Amino acid sequence: MGWTTRFLAAVAFLAIGVVFSPETFGSKAAKLTTFIKLAHLLCFSTAWGAALWVTFIGGIIMNLPRHQFGNLQSKMFPAYFSMVGVCCAVSVACFGYSHPWKSSSTAEKYQLGFLLSAFGFNLINLFVFTPMTIEMMKQRHKVERESNIGEEVGWTKNQEVAKVNPKLAAMNKKFGMIHGLSSMANILSFGSLAMHSWYLAGKIDL
Repeated sequence: MGWTTRFLAAVAFLAIGVVFSPETFGSKAAKLTTFIKLAHLLCFSTAWGAALWVTFIGGIIMNLPRHQFGNLQSKMFPAYFSMVGVCCAVSVACFGYSHPWKSSSTAEKYQLGFLLSAFGFNLINLFVFTPMTIEMMKQRHKVERESNIGEEVGWTKNQEVAKVNPKLAAMNKKFGMIHGLSSMANILSFGSLAMHSWYLAGKIDL
């Protein structure tokens, strides 16, 4: 099933849900309010789900040779941060529209702050840390290939070669620092989304 078919199927199910929603045939104001809530919920849940998978599951289960793993991540992370960033931007816009700053409660202002934080941390990763990480990874791959390593799973051979190769050791240190900052930004973004999920859970009547 191609991505077009999957997309059309998702749109079809969404359309069915809209048709059978009681608010569909209400006033224009009610329709707009429902649409804004739907956009916020869909974009937030997409960002939250993607962040949960990428941060705690996806990378851990990719048991690949290191260079293959790195090349895959270099394609995945720009797309991941772009998607989560767009979803966070829509969530910020929808939540801000539904909760004007002057009339918002303290809790609502905090929630807007959490969404803005998640958006900001994703932008930092997308435009600062990810390009730096990918560039350093490519340089390190080149040095590793010269030493005939990188096609194995795990870091053992890299660490062994780095003991006698100061250039690789320096690259490892720089890559670790940049990757660490990127991971921290991603965790802070995830934490901000987690705080908003707790807020939304408190609003649901089961």
